[in-house]
Amino acid sequence: MKRIYYFLLLLATVGSISSCNQFLNTKPLAFASPAANYATEPQLLQALAGVYDVLGLSGSQLYADNLFDKLGATTDEGFYARAKANAASETYTFDYTEPNIDATWQTLYIGIERANNLIYYINTPKSMDPVERNAILGEAEFLRGYYYFLLVSNFGAVPMRLLPTTITGANSNNVPRTDIKDVYAQILSDMTDAEGKCYPATHFGYSSRVSQTTVEGVLARVCLTMAGYPLQDHSKYADALKWATKVQASGLHALNPSYSQIFINEAQDVYDIKAAMWEADFHGNELSDTYQESGRLGNTNGIAFSASNYADTGYSYGFINATAKLYSLYGPGDQRRDWAIAPYGYSGTPSVRVNKGTLIYDRNCGKWRRSYETLTPKSKNNTGENFPILRYADVLLMLAEADNQVNNGPSANAYEAINEVRRRGYGFDVNTPNVIADLPAGLSKAAFQDTIVNERARELCFETLRRPDLIRWGIWTSTMQTLANQMHADLDNNTSWSYASIAATNAASSPKFLLYPIPVSEITVNKAATQNPGY
Repeated sequence: MKRIYYFLLLLATVGSISSCNQFLNTKPLAFASPAANYATEPQLLQALAGVYDVLGLSGSQLYADNLFDKLGATTDEGFYARAKANAASETYTFDYTEPNIDATWQTLYIGIERANNLIYYINTPKSMDPVERNAILGEAEFLRGYYYFLLVSNFGAVPMRLLPTTITGANSNNVPRTDIKDVYAQILSDMTDAEGKCYPATHFGYSSRVSQTTVEGVLARVCLTMAGYPLQDHSKYADALKWATKVQASGLHALNPSYSQIFINEAQDVYDIKAAMWEADFHGNELSDTYQESGRLGNTNGIAFSASNYADTGYSYGFINATAKLYSLYGPGDQRRDWAIAPYGYSGTPSVRVNKGTLIYDRNCGKWRRSYETLTPKSKNNTGENFPILRYADVLLMLAEADNQVNNGPSANAYEAINEVRRRGYGFDVNTPNVIADLPAGLSKAAFQDTIVNERARELCFETLRRPDLIRWGIWTSTMQTLANQMHADLDNNTSWSYASIAATNAASSPKFLLYPIPVSEITVNKAATQNPGY
């Protein structure tokens, strides 16, 4: 995390001071209590940095790769463009021993443990600005809630641990899975408490720390999820509308006039806190800095280029290609299509752009383009590109969806929210009505919801939101079956892409794929844990 990684660097420096002789001394001189690690304001900030750190751990965990590549890419928007039998998580051939699922689970619980410690010891410093203490507490509470949200929405009922293991001791291992409804209640408790404590978005000037409006936007996401499958708590639509409206009413956020600029900014360490409300922030690329916490955004899911000289273009495996369904969702003149779905590839050394042909399945995900990276030299496998966890466009679309449900049809505010997103997509001024971009008046509740389903794909494709959206709407299995049928018809006789329908076919084959399995690491250690059906 660029703005907080310095605290981590300080911790690493302090931790390396002890000599080997001292370490090997068989008689320990003293033991520091856990509270000693939280005794000052700088230590609390260091601990907070550690809670954030799991969002972007170098390797494959969470937003470094897993969530947008291994676990989040195979939907009706995209498919894994490699005919490899070992891509279990990408092709829905996994079981409870799948390493990528295991790594995601373990990383989320690491974040929860760090948050639990910080929350428990937050009052240890005796003299401290109460506003700053409250803000640190609020961010820790929110992050704990967010990590549980990722767990419960992907795994269902999960063990809920709310105290540090130093306090619970041996009892922390064998914890039964908590009912989904109770996990969500804890998430809401943590996040609503955090909302009143966190700083406004203007306090930091960058998007890697959580602000008050970020909390509100994510609360809207949580409430929409609760309103859908599996809880079906329709009362939460009103809460989602409330939280999304608070973000809108704050006046602190706005759409970037250029859709492509959002992602160029993320490649170049440019912060637009109005549009990109919360980002997983990466630093370095293993070649450029002593400290680095890099990810693989643009590397695993960028425009494919594998020549030995990739100084300008940047190396990318191009694992994720778009579906013809996604391509067809964009209307004539929608500028988002040729940014989200790359209309060209690369060839030669030095590289030149080569336009793709008429077969849409040849086209890579194009949102994160390594050619825009300014950090040099470019690493083969690591980038410093930031990942957008929450964008203002998402908040507007959530507002429109919740409004439509609450009012049994879209109000003028719902129309305006979605039309702002659409106008920007077509390159028009977001605040000026436009006959090309704006939706027709008089849509029914069902028709407006169908438009929301498609608009979220057009705007937010490849941003880890499609799978949870389709599941909460109750249409995951049917959507993936329809996609499989289309891909079979399009590609079964194509020698290059005949395998491409495998993942969609597998995903639609069993309701068990609405959840991931409880991973082997938990089943082995936690004797009270049970497995999800079908695994």
